[in-house]
Amino acid sequence: MTVTNEALTGKLASVTGAGIGRAAAVAFARGGARVALVDRSPDGLGETARLIEEAGGQALALACDVTSEDDVQSALDGTVQAFERLDVAFNNAGIEQPVKPAADIAKDEWDRVIGVSLTGMFLCMKYQIPTDAPAGGRCDRQRLVRRQCQGLQGTAGLRRGQARRHRPDRSAAFGYAALNVRVKAVCLGIIETEMIRRFAESTPGGRDALIADEPIGRLGTPEETAAAVLRLCSDAAFFTTGHARSSTVAQPSDSGS
Repeated sequence: MTVTNEALTGKLASVTGAGIGRAAAVAFARGGARVALVDRSPDGLGETARLIEEAGGQALALACDVTSEDDVQSALDGTVQAFERLDVAFNNAGIEQPVKPAADIAKDEWDRVIGVSLTGMFLCMKYQIPTDAPAGGRCDRQRLVRRQCQGLQGTAGLRRGQARRHRPDRSAAFGYAALNVRVKAVCLGIIETEMIRRFAESTPGGRDALIADEPIGRLGTPEETAAAVLRLCSDAAFFTTGHARSSTVAQPSDSGS
């Protein structure tokens, strides 16, 4: 499925992570944006850059560990140096861990998930939000979207994303709205990525159990998520901030949230 959005023509976008991030990065490029790719894997960066260039887009590959403040700051500095400013960011980096009872989780496992999925998102926002925003910032209108998995429904045991329930994006949305910065979250269902395929191998019931969690009876695709991200990042959604948008059918527990 091809995702395009003419409202992104000429914009400068930053995307962290592969998988869903790759689909979003390619979609941004097809919509006319130049894209900074941020990931730990040189091979992953190279493959995403190749797909963007084959689609006629422009990509900048930046090796970065999002748990490292120095890496994150350096990646943003490299983006601004190459593209002069930053208009859009999709903070998508995430990792999986085996499903297990909370009492069986080692602290280093917990720290690893929190480090990538929450601290990494915080560090990205810290350096993406223009520190000179009162004077105009790096751009006139900036949009930040973060990935939040399973953020609106609970699960038995600690699954990926359960540690990401805190909403620092909402605090940033309210704090910077008057400065033309918009911050939003896309709340995913279970998306068919390499990470999910690895995760399914350690899940009782495997892939079938994951599909059973989805009301529409299948896993989502990275391209479907990319479509939601592009919508949130376009001028058409600029009035929206501090919002968590689900990319799947709402669960009963979602009501009123």
